[in-house]
Amino acid sequence: MLNWDNPLDTNSHKSKVAPAVQNSSPEASVEDIPQQDLQPIRPEDKRVIGGMSDINQLAPFRYPWAWQYFLNANKNHWTPLDINMNQDVHDYHHKLTLEEKHVYENVLAYLTTSDILAMRNIGLAVMEKMTAPELQIYQARQVYEEALHTWTYQHCIESIGIDQSEIYNRYRVVPAINHKIQIANKRMSSVLRSDIDFTDRDELHNFVLSYLFFAAVFEGSWFYNGFSPIFSLQRRGLMKGTAEQLQYIMRDEVMHAGFGIRVVRQIMREENLELDKDMVREMWLEAEEAELGYAKFLLPEPILGYCAEDHINQFRFIANRRAKQLDMEQPFPNATNALPWLDEQANLKKEKNFFETRVTEYQTGGGLTW
Repeated sequence: MLNWDNPLDTNSHKSKVAPAVQNSSPEASVEDIPQQDLQPIRPEDKRVIGGMSDINQLAPFRYPWAWQYFLNANKNHWTPLDINMNQDVHDYHHKLTLEEKHVYENVLAYLTTSDILAMRNIGLAVMEKMTAPELQIYQARQVYEEALHTWTYQHCIESIGIDQSEIYNRYRVVPAINHKIQIANKRMSSVLRSDIDFTDRDELHNFVLSYLFFAAVFEGSWFYNGFSPIFSLQRRGLMKGTAEQLQYIMRDEVMHAGFGIRVVRQIMREENLELDKDMVREMWLEAEEAELGYAKFLLPEPILGYCAEDHINQFRFIANRRAKQLDMEQPFPNATNALPWLDEQANLKKEKNFFETRVTEYQTGGGLTW
């Protein structure tokens, strides 16, 4: 039985009755509570930011698509413990080359720090500024998913037996990883305040640009592109457990990017805001420069089926895809699809070998539409 006084105490089986809560003010009544002008909520009164309607009342919806994102997110439910890592342990210690180990370790070193940053951005810098609960509820799920992703990377590192202290500190000592983290930190820090005045057009512009960065660049491009080195190993039958977990994560990240882009477009319509094209272009160029440095560090020499040139070209191609979703100018108009297998590789296959993996193809997770 769960010990309600100490939930972490799994050895206690004694039930305890909590003392009754005493009413500190027996004379208090509903008449003593200050009354407001209570009116029914109308959908048209809701706004993404700066809304004046009751944030505690979910329906009627102004943004039914946000609620649908929440419902779809719950269909992709899993934990890293559901996936067998035995083959990955063998592959890492007996099959991967030194170059492939370098790629594998540093992908995890980058991703695990990045997902914590993404969790903090949504949970601390963004959620409190939303004034429609259907938006906040999906973002609450997103915060959970970022924590789950962080657990997944930690589970991979621990299962394989990599020194956790060393690999978690790489983002602090490897310039190519640290550079990407600091770019994101700078964006988040600029909006990590509860007193932002959205009637100030400069403040509003900065907030939307930061939200756009995390949706389209950080999660929509860097993350999406960041999984591809592991998927290239999976295509050769290596590190399949890790890759399967990244497939689940990619489903989440595609939804995070799509949701964020949808919110950005909605704010721009509601606030009659047009983003500065030069600032948007600079954002993409800064992201490209950081991704190029990361690709050169990650792949100083090609591994079988994957190289730094493929990695950066694919980033440019995905960046154009995100810009198109935003109805914005493509930042890299001559980019081509360097990894035509990536979209297909990223999708989970329904066929599972029962003896290779635990039951991971949940009925709900397998029914997602992309």
